[in-house]
Amino acid sequence: MYRTHNCGELRMDHLDQQVVLSGWVQIGRDLGGMTFVDLRDRYGITQLVFNMDDNDELCQKARKLGREFVIKVEGVVKERASKNPNRPTGDIEIIVSSMDILNASLVPPFTIEDESDGGDDLRMKYRYLDIRRNPVKENLIFRGQLAFQTRKHLTENNFIEVETPVLIKSTPEGARDFVVPSRMNPGQFYALPQSPQTYKQILMVAGMDRYFQIVKCFRDEDLRADRQPEFTQIDCEMAFVTRDQILDTFEGLTKYLFKAMLDVDLPEFPKMAYDEAMKRYGSDKPDTRFGMELVEMNDLVKGHGFGVFDSAEYVGAICAKGIAEKYSNKDLKGLTDWVMRPQIGAKGLVYIKFNADGSIKSTIGKFYSDDVINGWKDALGAEIGDIVFMLSGETEKTRKQLNELRLEMGNRLGLRKAGEYNPLWVVDFPLLEWDEESNRFHAMHHPFTSPKKEEVSRMLDGDHETMKSLKADAYDLVINGVEIGGGSIRIHDRALQQKNFDLLGFTKEEAESQFGFLMGAFEYGAPPHGGIAFGFDRLCAVMNGVDSIRDFIAFPKNNSGRDMMIDAPSLIDEDQLDELNIKLTTEVEV
Repeated sequence: MYRTHNCGELRMDHLDQQVVLSGWVQIGRDLGGMTFVDLRDRYGITQLVFNMDDNDELCQKARKLGREFVIKVEGVVKERASKNPNRPTGDIEIIVSSMDILNASLVPPFTIEDESDGGDDLRMKYRYLDIRRNPVKENLIFRGQLAFQTRKHLTENNFIEVETPVLIKSTPEGARDFVVPSRMNPGQFYALPQSPQTYKQILMVAGMDRYFQIVKCFRDEDLRADRQPEFTQIDCEMAFVTRDQILDTFEGLTKYLFKAMLDVDLPEFPKMAYDEAMKRYGSDKPDTRFGMELVEMNDLVKGHGFGVFDSAEYVGAICAKGIAEKYSNKDLKGLTDWVMRPQIGAKGLVYIKFNADGSIKSTIGKFYSDDVINGWKDALGAEIGDIVFMLSGETEKTRKQLNELRLEMGNRLGLRKAGEYNPLWVVDFPLLEWDEESNRFHAMHHPFTSPKKEEVSRMLDGDHETMKSLKADAYDLVINGVEIGGGSIRIHDRALQQKNFDLLGFTKEEAESQFGFLMGAFEYGAPPHGGIAFGFDRLCAVMNGVDSIRDFIAFPKNNSGRDMMIDAPSLIDEDQLDELNIKLTTEVEV
């Protein structure tokens, strides 16, 4: 027997019991006549005591233990003389009578502590060691429990979990596919799914009117903190439902998960139209935990001889409350440099300081008198002690820049509070986006999104300009400025789906080749249906108040898409390439 108990469960109730524990050596302390060892497993840490007077040979053996040695010990539970109130097992210790070294360990390349001295790449290379650290271990436990609670709630609400294929057909819309060559069909390729979209719609045609799946998805995209090449979705679809019924259902799921996992009661989820979100926040995923909303200033600032504003399509501002006395010229210069970084792309930053003595300090004072600027206070929601920041340029680009500035100021001023959750449904997205470069429409969400019911006739009969203003029956769930999930009511009529493909630039032959199976299914009694997909990794991160999803994934990739632990992707040998009928046309660097 390797253990009678784990290293996190022994308490005063177990005094004088003979126990067997196994685990890893966290640290050893040699105090002359006695040696203390902290033994760790995934459940906790228990202190072991080796007494030279009782067994000198055993004590000498304990002194030679290194960090991360795997050992088995037998001993008696005793009360500690010097208790550790910060540890659940801190009232007891084990007086060890025998020990087996199950496996030795090299010196770890970083410390296995909550606060490690290992960098990201090093910890990813030795991920099996990193997972031994409490923060990563607890994140993976949280993820597993969240998956369980998701399945529990959806199953109790009549959803059926159905697995869909991983080897599917490549489609041209959306992100780049990962492709898999077919040995038995030379020159042909499978794709790994970016989502199970078409399959879940076909399940609705098949009569499985409430489907879900916690599913791996794959997108060959550039990576960042909240994006990985493979990620997990809570993927759901429902038939015979309206948009609001879907929103109510998944508002219920979200509230349930927050209560079950965090004991947090979320408020009701308000709805905000896409156009309103862009106007007020410059983002379709606004963080509504704080104000500092965007104010359009065009009518107030133009015509005063300031060419930068006069020539701009859009002039916008945000008001940071109560910081005029705290922000020095150096601080304001630093903030100007921040918005002019390539990641933000502003050409400069205008500020107005409403000082405590009633004076105004501004970078545009030579063009606007104090009386004029004071006249803007009501529109800006500004008071004495505030600073107003202004940017100008193309409408969409400038709003996005102001959103980034707003979020940065929210961080600096402590307004984006951990443990506070503000959910929001963003609805009524544009159906299509016009791309000047390719001279064609792209789907805002995906090609299967339905226009709003009142927009169908405009979509079927309207001209090019009409198409630009079509609204979709699409929606995103946003929490604290992070898109948690997105979905839509789907097109379930072949003619309307064909029209959407036409607008997206598909020829009839291309549409048939790519999606004929779906349009064919629509001719056999497709019900009205819609759904949503939650980013499961992202939901884990947001619930725990962190930005990166990596620590909620057991074996993540780095920013270059590499698995540092197993060194993938890697080359394959010539025989495999020949079997797959693949010829490399250029030399590949190893």
